Amino acid sequence: MTGYIMSRLLVPHNPTLLSKCILFRNECKQVHYSCKILVVGGGTAGCSMASKLSRKLNDPKQIIVLEPSDVHYYQPLFTLVGGGISSYASSRRYMKEVLPKKAKWLKASVIGFQPDVNKVSTHQGDTIEYDIMIVALGLQLSWDKIPGLLDSIHDPDAQVCSIYGPDTVPQVYQKIKNTGRGTAVFTFPNTPVKCPGAPQKIAYIAEDYFRKRKLRNNIDVVYNTALPVIFGVKKYADSLWGVCKQRDITVNLQTNLVKIDPSKKQATFEKLNSPGETLVQEYSLLHVTPPMGPPAILKEHPALTNEAGFLSVDPKTLRHTKYPNIFGIGDCTNTPNSKTMAAIAAQGKVLYQNILDDLDNKPMMMAYDGYASCPLVTGYGKCILAEFDYNLQPKETFPVDQGKEFYAMFLLKKYLFPFIYWDLMLRGYWNGPEFFRKFTKFLKKDHKN
Repeated sequence: MTGYIMSRLLVPHNPTLLSKCILFRNECKQVHYSCKILVVGGGTAGCSMASKLSRKLNDPKQIIVLEPSDVHYYQPLFTLVGGGISSYASSRRYMKEVLPKKAKWLKASVIGFQPDVNKVSTHQGDTIEYDIMIVALGLQLSWDKIPGLLDSIHDPDAQVCSIYGPDTVPQVYQKIKNTGRGTAVFTFPNTPVKCPGAPQKIAYIAEDYFRKRKLRNNIDVVYNTALPVIFGVKKYADSLWGVCKQRDITVNLQTNLVKIDPSKKQATFEKLNSPGETLVQEYSLLHVTPPMGPPAILKEHPALTNEAGFLSVDPKTLRHTKYPNIFGIGDCTNTPNSKTMAAIAAQGKVLYQNILDDLDNKPMMMAYDGYASCPLVTGYGKCILAEFDYNLQPKETFPVDQGKEFYAMFLLKKYLFPFIYWDLMLRGYWNGPEFFRKFTKFLKKDHKN
């Protein structure tokens, strides 16, 4: 007799026994899973690693991907979506379409790690045992940390927007088009962020839009960044300063957004280099990059993380510093690289080989050098392709000076990179441009870096 029938029979007679029957029925629904490799997170890092490893292991029982979302987003395209260059639809696909068929997808969130016994628990009450775990949880957006942001970011009448949320990016272009005069302010927070170039890329695109519509004389464009530099790599920073000077874009360093008053259209910033000093700016358009950080679930497990809550891994091997059967990849780790899709591609090659070596009881020989890339779109048809390593030294692929704006780099950003992402990277076939760099180095001329 099922729990449901028992509950129907017992309702009038024994409520206590009924509760026990319901509890028993729910416990029966809980499923216990075990696997060789557990991938926690189905974003760029998790999906690409699951694809690589599932082809090698070739058994759906061997790999489990834990991911609660139905939709997968190609987030690097959000800048172009916000600028009206690419469609929102082109940035999203259903999760079931991108996760590998040779892995089992559990549509659930992790709510607990038990690394000492190789287990995790999910919000559905399931327990998963693993031999190896790959943590790929990405970064968490904290909209609520800036007073006034939540009240205005979803208000269609407020001129506050952001390319960083899948639910906020569709409104960005319209709000840019709604701006006819005043001051357009773009922000970078005092936290780590995914794709650190994006906050200024959308500023350049918006400025170019205003210029092409002959509105530029009526609109001041301001970029307020909490960082002490406009970009971390000097070569590209010098180029970007040149772009800002040429196009009369005001850049305020060490200026961090702390409050928004949407009724007055005022944004308050703290001056990080002058404690206690604030700056209040009126805006006609405010693009906000929200504070970001490691997911809350990681912060709840300090045995896995550093003081800031990022997964503690060796920056070269990507193996956890305490638990040898745990690895990390992507934005949730404490590796000191720029958090970009290109970095994940380079990390994926290293992590894949290191895990295979670990499974074969071999020493891990591959090392990640911090490679990251940022296509710095500076307007419609213009892009500086920044590539660099852990030492913030350029590591360029093409036989040209990539510190300059090129239309060809813009075409790569708009057309080639999305193809690489959807058709190669998420299927486990893309390890970054290192292969091409070996050939193009013979064509390169000596450029000043």
